[in-house]
Amino acid sequence: MANLLDDETGTFLVLVNEECQYSLSPEPIKVPDGWTAAHHPDTRQNCLAYIKEHWIDMRPASLRRAMPN
Repeated sequence: MANLLDDETGTFLVLVNEECQYSLSPEPIKVPDGWTAAHHPDTRQNCLAYIKEHWIDMRPASLRRAMPN
């Protein structure tokens, strides 16, 4: 079985969770609990570009909040 994440012609969503962590998800798959769509259905390439532009701090949000400024 082919991996849906590798489908260059597929349509994808960018998901984000409460920790401000991003994920790429094939559009036909239901958005899992705890995640919300952060970017409309788009090409794999455009979704990856969106993630690269917006996910600039890889630390979970709870860790960023806990760290001193």
